[in-house]
Amino acid sequence: MTCFVITPVATMQETLRITEIFYSLQGETRTAGLPTVFVRLTGCPLRCQYCDTAYAFSGGEIVTLDSILDQVAAYRPRYVCVTGGEPLAQPNCIPLLTRLCDAGYEVSLETSGALDVSAVDPRVSKVLDLKTPGSAEVQRNRYENIEWLTANDQVKFVICSREDYDWAVSRLIQYDLAARAGEVLFSPSHKQVDARALADWIVADNLPVRLQLQLHKILWNDEPGH
Repeated sequence: MTCFVITPVATMQETLRITEIFYSLQGETRTAGLPTVFVRLTGCPLRCQYCDTAYAFSGGEIVTLDSILDQVAAYRPRYVCVTGGEPLAQPNCIPLLTRLCDAGYEVSLETSGALDVSAVDPRVSKVLDLKTPGSAEVQRNRYENIEWLTANDQVKFVICSREDYDWAVSRLIQYDLAARAGEVLFSPSHKQVDARALADWIVADNLPVRLQLQLHKILWNDEPGH
């Protein structure tokens, strides 16, 4: 009689496709400058024109959640950032986030805002990107996600032009984002908007937002692993 080894369904399902796990300084958001472990998931349904992580669209390695937790723990971090690609494109991102929180880390999720965030553990700081017209993906914004924002969360706008800035200001006011989220971040698209110009616009309009510069581009010029 031939015997077959059967892999339990639960084991097969408790995996994620991972592009990279690395330790560096957080380059943006509320925890900018703090040592952080990054878990970069593979795959994204969007194609923003300024994307700097296109290498995460495909490929990657299938990794169990247990192995991800072990790799993260080896760095002994305080902060963990789950990013992509678009992390929520993989359903097992949700249990990963919860397990990272249960392990005692301060966890953030960088998401495009195109997918439902309602199931994300409330202990996670959601960094919700609202896509501007200049992104070429403005039609993908899922505005229902705004209802799930709390003071623990952050909203990010990547500004590609003065028109993008005006659009972002209108959404800031329309959805009262400064009251809904803990932080609203305006970031100049790299080599498309001058950071000083964006700073001047924010000051002139006295906006309740934070100017965000990407430290990883300043320090490491987008080298892999940073």
